[in-house]
Amino acid sequence: MNPKLWSGRFKKNTNKLVDEFTSSLPFDSRLYKHDIEGSIAHVKMLSKCKIISPDEAVKIEDGLSEIYREIESSKFIFNIADEDIHMAIERALIDKIGPVGGKLHTARSRNDQVTLDVRLYLKDEVKFIGKLILGLQCELMELAKDNMEVILPGYTHLQHAQPILFSHYLMAYFFMLERDFERLKDCYKRTDIMTLGAGALAGTTFPIDREYVAKQLGFSRVSENSLDSVSDRDFIVDFLSAASLIMVHLSKFCEELIIWSSSELNFIELDDAFTTGSSMMPQKKNPDVAELIRGKSGRVFGHLMGLLATLKALPMAYNRDLQEDKEGLFDTIDTLKLSLEIFTGMLSSMKIEEKKMKEAAEEGFTNATDAADYLATKGIPFREAHEIVGKMVVNCIDKGCRLSDLSLDDFKKFSLLYDEDIFEVMSIKNSVNRKNSFGGTSTKSVNKQITIAEKIIEKEQTWLTLE
Repeated sequence: MNPKLWSGRFKKNTNKLVDEFTSSLPFDSRLYKHDIEGSIAHVKMLSKCKIISPDEAVKIEDGLSEIYREIESSKFIFNIADEDIHMAIERALIDKIGPVGGKLHTARSRNDQVTLDVRLYLKDEVKFIGKLILGLQCELMELAKDNMEVILPGYTHLQHAQPILFSHYLMAYFFMLERDFERLKDCYKRTDIMTLGAGALAGTTFPIDREYVAKQLGFSRVSENSLDSVSDRDFIVDFLSAASLIMVHLSKFCEELIIWSSSELNFIELDDAFTTGSSMMPQKKNPDVAELIRGKSGRVFGHLMGLLATLKALPMAYNRDLQEDKEGLFDTIDTLKLSLEIFTGMLSSMKIEEKKMKEAAEEGFTNATDAADYLATKGIPFREAHEIVGKMVVNCIDKGCRLSDLSLDDFKKFSLLYDEDIFEVMSIKNSVNRKNSFGGTSTKSVNKQITIAEKIIEKEQTWLTLE
């Protein structure tokens, strides 16, 4: 067995079971691109600062590039005894170019190397997830534009409340996702810090140029404290928190799609490509994709809680506990990306049952508030108007009719202020379109929301293209 690259202090080889227990290589091997990218920037800096010779730097860089090509083409052989991706690449480099490969690790530690790799990786993934969110936002906006006349019941407490435009509902999720996008951008800002050069915990005696490395790797700034640099995982907590909220929003949306696609409502029909059947009941068409996204939200929440528990009470600076930051992060990223992509496809392919939605909007006294507002505009305090209409609703329930079924004489039994124009006020379409307050559900208001959304999309597209 080849000795460990750190084996000088030890008299015995590591127990094989310890190798398996401590190795992070099975999951952190996905960091190979960022590890090599960081190493190349580091070796260029070592040469620039005359810590190694230019010839040595070229030899090391060429060796790293060759290793990168081998990993990309699946020719590289990983060995669990190498512990992690950093040691695997360094050992391969030394095997490939000889002892000079060992100079790559001058003025750095795996402690600052790993946090650099994760930051580089997470920056890339945040941008990719941002693109997926933007794609979903665009889909929501286009669906809203295509369904400006569709009315459905709005709910509070899962009870019919007031009629709203379906486009208004869709735009609610657009702006919800925009908050998610803003949180990702904020997370990106705190991830965009170059930590290499912190060493194991105290910095280094070598005359390094950290700003040069940061510029090479596209970081906006350099970390200020070496102890904090190697122990900080706040940026991962930031991301897991942002990811958890994204999953909350997707899960809420999925819950509504599941309810809407039920036989009792039939507001929508999910496409066959995004549903599954029953192994026993041939008639079934199950919203399993939506249910799985809803279920996977708990998985992501768990990774956030897991990392917070790991970080709690950790002494400064680096501790091996911090190796536990990656599996949850990687799984969250994989889960979130797939959930966003498949949800967008499910949404774009669903069929909207406009007639069913409108019929439901006309039930449940959703225009009762309009009847009360009418009286309020005539000078009656709203609380009195509220009570009058409440009694009208009870009367309609007893008679088995809707408010819109009442005659003018019926209305006047409750208030003489009602006049012929009450029937215009009580129509579902007018109920929706009279709500012209900024952010409201009227066609005019939703069109303003779409105009705002178009500007937001343009702004976020610009951010995604920034280096």
